[in-house]
Amino acid sequence: MKIIKFGYARVSTSQQSLTIQHNKLVEAGVSEERIFSDKKSGKNNDREGLIGLCDTLDALHKAKIEGVHLYISKMDRLGRSTRDMLDLIEKFNSWAVTVHFIDDGLSTGNAHSELVMTILSAVSTADRLRILERTNEGRVEAQAKGIKFGRKESVDRKKLKELKESGLGATAIAKAMGIARSTVYRLMK
Repeated sequence: MKIIKFGYARVSTSQQSLTIQHNKLVEAGVSEERIFSDKKSGKNNDREGLIGLCDTLDALHKAKIEGVHLYISKMDRLGRSTRDMLDLIEKFNSWAVTVHFIDDGLSTGNAHSELVMTILSAVSTADRLRILERTNEGRVEAQAKGIKFGRKESVDRKKLKELKESGLGATAIAKAMGIARSTVYRLMK
């Protein structure tokens, strides 16, 4: 039976590169035109590349095409939630698609690998939750120390107040500070 190889690659942000994952997929024998990819968080399955991949694999299943294999560099590239990951693997299994996680050395189709995948997926989810928890703890601690988050104020409110108290009107203040008059009115409230 002829093996038909597909690949999936994902990074979490548009600033990250897919190159390393693409190279691994090509090394595994996946042709470039059969690699689906996303530059989006793996916390949910609403990803254009993943949706396209699923549509393609479903169509092949409906056409009774056999020997379909899906290659992914690492498990966490498929998804970050245990439930989503296992649901996707179950969906691929129902379509008779064998899934290979290159770096993890795991493939669907045998009980041992599927058990390890379930455990690793749960660990990945727990890790993501710990990262969020640590990030939030750090933010609370920083705020307690007086560190402010968010965009820096672009208008010197102290200067605006001084100009207002000196008797200048909104138009003069706006001109002196190089800001819009509507900004002056908004900040004077």
